[in-house]
Parts: sequence; structure tokens; C-alpha cells
Amino acid sequence: MFFRQAPFGGGFSLFAGLSDCLLFLRNFRLTEDDVAYLQSVLPQDTDPAFFSFLTGLDCSAVSIASVPEGTAMFGKVPLLEVSGPLAVVQLLETSLLCMVNYASLVCSNAARFRLAAGPAVKLMELGLRRAQGPDGGLSASRYTHIGGFDLTSNVLAGRLFGVPVAGTMAHSYITSFSSLEETLMPCSGGDPVDLVSLAVGWLRRVRQLLGAESGGIRQGEFAAFLSYGIAYPQNFLPVIDSYSVQCSGLPCFCAVALALCELGYRPVGIRLDSGDLCRQSVEVRGVFRRCSDHFNFPEFQSLIIVGSNGVSEGSLAELRQKENEINVMGVGTHLVTCSRQPSLGCVYKLVEISGQPRMKLTEDPKKSTLPGRKAVYRLMDSDGRPFLDLLCLSGEPEPKKGVSLRCHPLGQEPPLCVTPAQVMNLQQKVFINGQIICPLSSLGESRARAQTSINALHPQYTRLEQPDKYPVAISEKLHQLFCDLKTGSVSPVLLPC
Repeated sequence: MFFRQAPFGGGFSLFAGLSDCLLFLRNFRLTEDDVAYLQSVLPQDTDPAFFSFLTGLDCSAVSIASVPEGTAMFGKVPLLEVSGPLAVVQLLETSLLCMVNYASLVCSNAARFRLAAGPAVKLMELGLRRAQGPDGGLSASRYTHIGGFDLTSNVLAGRLFGVPVAGTMAHSYITSFSSLEETLMPCSGGDPVDLVSLAVGWLRRVRQLLGAESGGIRQGEFAAFLSYGIAYPQNFLPVIDSYSVQCSGLPCFCAVALALCELGYRPVGIRLDSGDLCRQSVEVRGVFRRCSDHFNFPEFQSLIIVGSNGVSEGSLAELRQKENEINVMGVGTHLVTCSRQPSLGCVYKLVEISGQPRMKLTEDPKKSTLPGRKAVYRLMDSDGRPFLDLLCLSGEPEPKKGVSLRCHPLGQEPPLCVTPAQVMNLQQKVFINGQIICPLSSLGESRARAQTSINALHPQYTRLEQPDKYPVAISEKLHQLFCDLKTGSVSPVLLPC
């Protein structure tokens, strides 16, 4: 299994979905009901022995070699190598491609968003309501975390996979209130405190400080903030643009937050979900600092500002170029739908049968395949940075550090001589004869591997726009086999496209 080109016009893709593949293979079998259904839809003259074969079908004779989940990968380099009985491994094709294609695509998209945002801003995935169904939404929450997102609003992803969960509140919560009389009051707790009266007093002082007109305050918004502050005094982070940030949302937040600070609680911050996020964040931060200095509450210096509103990779890149005070960016639609490219385009091709190499020829040379079982090596320079991925036939000696070798870069002429300072064998056996033979990577391990793998690359390969193409080459023996099969000078006969 491999992809031909890195997605989104970029220089790399992250590999993801391996754990799902291995668990699927370990549990793969058809029930009697499954086989009965197949009998009902296949031609009536299908050999009955075929259904007997299906009844006993499993992956007990299947083995897989794979690169580790979270590794940065490049076009034509194998992600998985699947071996086993032909009928079985052919039957697995669609399922394995389904589990790797989207996982790797959305993981890679998240990595690009992380590169665009830079390391300082936290990224929160908010895509569940815009994802392609609940399965797509759950996968997106899981694999965007591997790709570099810090948080998700998808609580089920937190429960199942341990992704840190966070969120704010819906505008419908704010607009459901219309007056202070609707403020929700606590039914139990410590010594009673009239938070409403306390916050009303703070609102008067905040308006005086900011020169805000009393007529601009929305009583329903103030009541919504008070109700939430009463329920969650340690987790107070409302969205403040339901009506007007400057006239109502921001003064109401400051009043409730100051009241909570006076009572010994620490409000968290605010979310902006419309308008010029950069400009508004600077204005909001300025108000926080004025309140901190004027009212002597240093807690206001550390309030966070969350931005959201159709955030794309491009808008994140622009964010870094403009003055802003945003601490967290919430990203949804453009992240989980991978709007710039809907599929990674992984393919699954036969390379060997009964010890004999196979390859595919087409009218388009770019779609031809490389024959034979392969070993995959990443060659690194003296700084420890990868500079070339080398594909060899599986029986060849492993490249050695400090020893020059001759190879053939794909899509380039002539051959190249290189001397690696370090050599990494990317492939490892992960599934042998129906059993998972190594521990599955945790979400945190795959996430750390992804960031390490990307950071190790030269910057010219991770540029978001017009990156250099990372070199992938084949060994002399693989090149010779490819040429012999292509010209027909070596049997077996080439498979048609």
C-alpha cells in the first residue's frame, strides 16, 4: 500500500490508521449469517465450495510489515506490505484502504494546520457537526490529535481515545436568556452569595472604565453569563459575540469575571466567533489589561482568548503575520472535511506471487508499480536529517552508514551516489500469522512520533507552499528488475493495468 503524491500540494503525508487495520485483521471472519447473505446476492451457479471456504475464512495466514504510525511518508514509499493467501489479501484491499486513506489524510491536514499556526497557539478541533457522518467525526477527532491538534470538542473521542476535551458554549445558550430574572441560581453549596448583585455592581464600574453606554448591554446575555458562572465558577469561558462584543459581550464578561475573582475563583477567558479575529483579540486583550490594572486583579492578565469562525490553513498562516492576542484557535469544517483534497489516493498493488515479482504497466508511466517485496530505508545526513528514502528488494544487504551506494531516484535521471551518515529501517513486522506481535502505539506515542518525524525534515520539504520534492530512490537491483520486467526480458509476463 502506498500513495503516489503527497496531499494538499505539500511535501509529505503522515501515516495513520495502523491500529485500526491490525485490530480489524485480528478479528476478521465471516459469520454464518454473512455467508448466507452472500449466497443470496451472488450468482446462483456459484460453486458451493466457495461458501464453505468463506465460512472458515480468517487472517491466520496473513502477515504485515509496516512503517510506524505517525511517520512522515512520501510518494511511492510502501506504508504497509501485506502477505498471505492470494484470495484473502485481495479480499482485504478495500477495508485496509478505507482505514488508512482518511486517517492519513486528516492527520496530514492537521499537521499542516499546526505548521501554519506555529507552536505557540493551541489548536482545538471543533469539526464534529460538519464531519461526514459520526464515524468520520470520531476518526477526525482521533487523527487530528495525532497530527498536532491539542484539544477536541468531541466528548466521545475523549472517552474512547483519551483526546483532551474542551469547549465553550453555543450562541443558542446565550440567546435563550432575555432578562436577569431568568438567571439560574445554585440549589446548594457553601455560604450563600448574591452573585447577581455583585456582578451588577461590577458592570457599573466596568462601563465607567470603558465608557460603555448602558443601553447597549443585553440583559439576556448578562443573565446567561451569570448562570454559567454560577454553575462553573472555575471554568468560565463564554462566547461574547452573540450580539455586540464591545457594547455588551465584553463588558458583561468582565463584570461576571471580576465578581468571580472577588470570590476567589479564576475565570478562564472568552471566545470570539465572528468578525476580524485579530483586531478584536487585540482590543479584548487591551480591556483585560485595563481591568487588571484599574481593579487590581492580576488574574485578568492570564485570561485566554479563543478564536473560531471558518478557520482555514490560509487564515492560520495569516494569523501569524498579523498582530493578535489569540491563545487558542478552534477549527472545524476545513480541517475535518479536508476541503482542499477529499482523498489521499492510497493504492494497494500486487508485487509478488509465489516468490515471483509482479508489476503493473499502464499508458501513464506515473501509475506503473515497482515489483517485488521491499525493504524501506531512510537515509540521513550528518545532522540527523533525512535526505532520501531508499527502496530495496527484501533480500538485499542493508545500507550501511558511511558507505557510499548507488541508487536511482524515481522520476529522475541519471543515477545517484550517496553516503548516509545514518540509516533507519522504516519497516517492521507488526502482524504475523493472524497475531499482533508488537504493542499498538498509544495516541500519545503516535502524536509524539508525528511531531518528531516532521521536525526532523529539512524545512524545504515541510513548506506549505511549493515545497521541494523529497527524493525517493530505488536500489540498483530493484532498478534492474524493474527494467527487465518492463522490457519483457524476464518472466513472468507483466500484469495488465
